[in-house]
Amino acid sequence: MSIAVTILGNSSAKPTASGHPSAQVVNVNEQYFLVDAGEGVQRQMARCGVSPLKLRAVFISHLHGDHFFGLFPLLSTLGLYGRRTALKVYAPRPFGEMLDGFLRLCESDLPYQIEWVEVDTTKHQIIFENDTTEVWSLPLRHRIPTAGYLFRQKEPALNVKKFSIERYGLTVQQIVQAKRGEDVVLPSGEVLANADITYRPYGALSYAYCSDTNYSARLAKMVEGVDMLYHETTYSADMRKTAKERGHSTTADAAKVAQMAGVGRLIIGHFSSRYKDLEALQAECREIFPATDIARERETFLIEPKATKQ
Repeated sequence: MSIAVTILGNSSAKPTASGHPSAQVVNVNEQYFLVDAGEGVQRQMARCGVSPLKLRAVFISHLHGDHFFGLFPLLSTLGLYGRRTALKVYAPRPFGEMLDGFLRLCESDLPYQIEWVEVDTTKHQIIFENDTTEVWSLPLRHRIPTAGYLFRQKEPALNVKKFSIERYGLTVQQIVQAKRGEDVVLPSGEVLANADITYRPYGALSYAYCSDTNYSARLAKMVEGVDMLYHETTYSADMRKTAKERGHSTTADAAKVAQMAGVGRLIIGHFSSRYKDLEALQAECREIFPATDIARERETFLIEPKATKQ
């Protein structure tokens, strides 16, 4: 029950010979989600061995081209692959208008449905949920409406400690009670507190994706305690003024958010094409937040659960 993040693109808007624009595949409990879809996303998925047919949903942060220009070719290819299951695309307004034009002018007979879910970029709220996973929107501070996304596993069901079952001779009915979070009353009248006889088999994991944004203390509160944070670092620390004017962050901005939020690990990306030495950007972040790594293309970052004591 891990979370795996595969980096498909880590560059900002200007194309480079070796870099690709923003795109990631987030695998939560073997559910695959595409987060942003810059140009070349299909080829990068192929290179990383990720089948587009596995995608459960797509999350687009905002409607600048380097974050979604690769989406429509991907939607066409899914039709060629014969996808039948509906695909939800979470994106800010006016993505629906773009999708309508694409379907009307280019792909009027796709064998599957594309369902646009509008993301309110002003609210921090659950936008996707199933039995094991939640996805929250994260309001970001960019030049146009922009949202980040917070992926959270739901807490696993309680397990009953084996020694408790043996010691107290718990019945099947009492075990079911305990797994529901209830105290158990023995025939003698003794009450077994639920916390004393149960445990969570592992802790729920979390991952936050924060694309184009100015520094935001509010964002730090929303991603507090996440296991891993991806935060854009378009510029080095000495370009603070430029970053602020263009709705982006510096290395220092990203590291401060990670530090304030107390995250487990910081991954940096969305690099300006002016930077050839990414290690220098990493070093600037590490001066503030040591647990910083570069979101290198085609690398997968794994967040594994820590077993709890029985």
